Amino acid sequence: MQFILQKKTLIFSIILFLFSCFLFLFLYKNISINKEALQLAQENWQTENKNRENARLLTSSIKAIESERALLNTHFVQSSDVVPFLDTIEKLAKNVGVKAEIISVDIIKDIPALTVEMKALGSFETIYKLIMLLENSPYNLEFVLVDIQSLNMQDEALNKEGKSHQWSATFKIKLLSFVN
Repeated sequence: MQFILQKKTLIFSIILFLFSCFLFLFLYKNISINKEALQLAQENWQTENKNRENARLLTSSIKAIESERALLNTHFVQSSDVVPFLDTIEKLAKNVGVKAEIISVDIIKDIPALTVEMKALGSFETIYKLIMLLENSPYNLEFVLVDIQSLNMQDEALNKEGKSHQWSATFKIKLLSFVN
């Protein structure tokens, strides 16, 4: 009987050992599968995190150069948007006290340039200030023609009365920073 009991215990031990081995292999395989899934998820997370960081850096770079971009945009004039340039010229004339009138605006087809012809009326000092302001404007300008003429012939009579001498100026300006 003791032999049968030992035999039953041995069989039970072998069955328990085999069950434990199968259980170990099953759990080991599941752990390996989970480990691979975890590595794949971690790689995806790192890629997503890197993409978010790149997007954040791009956004901050765009914000950093926004003022420079605006300055660059004020330097160039688009053919579809010439009005702000003309308004700037008129505003500069008004700032120095010159009466200005835009006579013509032409687009040169051979080269990307815009020519503006303008008449101005004021004292010699104010017309000279206008020329200086135009030369120092944010636009790349070339003076094609500057014709300044005196309107009053009786200088001495006007100076005695205390009136300022009036001058007329015609400017033909070529805008070189023009984009067709």
